[in-house]
Amino acid sequence: MTRSGTFFHDPAANLYLLTPMLPDVVTKAGRVSQGDQTAAEATPQKPKEESLRIQEKLFGEDKSPRQKYQELIVGKRGLFSLIRYELIILVSSWVPGVLGLVLRRHLYRFLLGKVGRGVIFGTNVVLRHPHKIHLGDNIVIDDNCVLDAKGSQNKGIFIADGVFIGRNTILYCKDGDIVVERGSNVSFNCEIFSANVVKVGQHVQIAAYTYLNGGSHSIDRTDIAILEQKRSGMGITVEDNVWLGAHVTVLDGVTIGKDAVVGAGAVVTKDLPPFSIAGGLPAQVIRMRGDDGEPDRIGGKQGAAPARGTASPDTSE
Repeated sequence: MTRSGTFFHDPAANLYLLTPMLPDVVTKAGRVSQGDQTAAEATPQKPKEESLRIQEKLFGEDKSPRQKYQELIVGKRGLFSLIRYELIILVSSWVPGVLGLVLRRHLYRFLLGKVGRGVIFGTNVVLRHPHKIHLGDNIVIDDNCVLDAKGSQNKGIFIADGVFIGRNTILYCKDGDIVVERGSNVSFNCEIFSANVVKVGQHVQIAAYTYLNGGSHSIDRTDIAILEQKRSGMGITVEDNVWLGAHVTVLDGVTIGKDAVVGAGAVVTKDLPPFSIAGGLPAQVIRMRGDDGEPDRIGGKQGAAPARGTASPDTSE
């Protein structure tokens, strides 16, 4: 088996296996080159305590409704920033067809931190703190997606060239950063949440309804509600060429090694090694790709019946 190159043959395919506890290595905001794009690199990092409490911001009495809206949605102070945001969203976000695509392609450049060539925005895409959203070339952000770069100390959302973000998917920061590297595919109805750094490597396939949860609540105290206890994030790293099946949940602090495969419905609670195939709840390594000396096929060897807990080759998103 050759372990070079991407594992994915069909960017719209799904893996249906059955289907993982907190690692020692997490991610930290850094700077790497992706054209002229800022991204993040994996480094050892202690948990980052969450400083942004949305309910406190919403229900506090120290600011007017307009100030709260501007702080949580627009992300910049000043009447000009508010008016510019409102006008651009009003005249372009909902417009269907080719006219809408053209309007958003030209107008969103005045809101976002960076927009490369050939970026396509679907209808009703929600942009929060848009000046901290950085997009490379040839990206598709499908209808009803949310790109929320909210935070006072974070760098935001960085999406590299050739990435597809499917319909209804949410990328949500709470003083964290999200990096999706070149050529990755995030299917519809997914959520990526970051209270530290969540990094998705190159040519990663994430199937529908998958949740990357880059944050957690403390449950140490029993005298107060969990909602009121300390919240922190260690981050998540999904390395290059990984395939996450439908309805996978990846918990805070996990690193999934390059070329790994995680089956549908898995709850990944600990690190998975490169080239592993994992399944179950919590996910465990079933075997390593290529251990039998034959190229892997979804559903077992060619001509054989699919093994228990593996996918039929014709499954799709």
